[in-house]
Amino acid sequence: MTTRRTFLKNASLLALSAPLLKSELFAAPFARKLPGMGIQLYMVKEDMEKDTPGTLAQLGKMGYTQIESYGGNKGVFWGIGNRDFSKLAKDNGLTLVSTHYAGDSKGYEKLAAEAAEIGMKYLIYPWKGPQKSIDDFKRIAEEFNHYGTICKKNGLRFAYHPHDYPYKPVDGQLPIDVLLAGTDKELVDFQMDFYYTVTEGQNPEAYIKKHAPRFRLCHMRDVLKVRLPKGSEEESACDLGTGIINYLHLLKTGLDNGMEYFFVEQSRFFHETPLQSAAANAAWLKKLKLA
Repeated sequence: MTTRRTFLKNASLLALSAPLLKSELFAAPFARKLPGMGIQLYMVKEDMEKDTPGTLAQLGKMGYTQIESYGGNKGVFWGIGNRDFSKLAKDNGLTLVSTHYAGDSKGYEKLAAEAAEIGMKYLIYPWKGPQKSIDDFKRIAEEFNHYGTICKKNGLRFAYHPHDYPYKPVDGQLPIDVLLAGTDKELVDFQMDFYYTVTEGQNPEAYIKKHAPRFRLCHMRDVLKVRLPKGSEEESACDLGTGIINYLHLLKTGLDNGMEYFFVEQSRFFHETPLQSAAANAAWLKKLKLA
């Protein structure tokens, strides 16, 4: 019997899983590279909480050039304020491009002003959670338009980061489609999470092309060749280059369709620490050249 999970494994995932030969990583002499190599700090949150300066120093030495923060226990500026955190990042060769923030209008007004002060580019709403009806997502779209207006007023961009639930049908529609249609493209961009798009059986390339250039940012992690049972911790996430997602192809598609910022975000650590995973992902991205 063909289950939904079997179908995903045999169809949607395999469509993006053409294996990368070693020679493909080292493409033509004029091959492009990513404009910046980023990492979402949630991936190394325990290390950041214990030793913020030391962790940023390690990330810079690994070759990362951009970071994305999030609203953790110490706030998006890790308890040292916007200017001091930005300087600390720059001292380690890192640029604070964006942050995830699940706030309200008042919070966005304050954070947008602080972010603009240090030259950040994006504030990103990371999580709304599953909703009871498609009308709930239509209301969320209007909310996002409002946050986009706040960001634009401050010289920033606003974006939404879809997890798995926007790709699950609600009232016969995909919430991601409703959110794309209901948000003003002048105010709201999107951050593609390749892992969730693929594991939910959708085609990230199709979304990137159809809605270009709205997917301006992305999160990158791979999907295990042999899927884990549903309900396992973060299910089937793995380091870049060890799974089935054809990032060589998808990142080229992203670059060709307006994608500008690329962040590693591993969530499942198998026989490694978060920092070891960060180093492995950085090493793989350094080798990647895009035709």
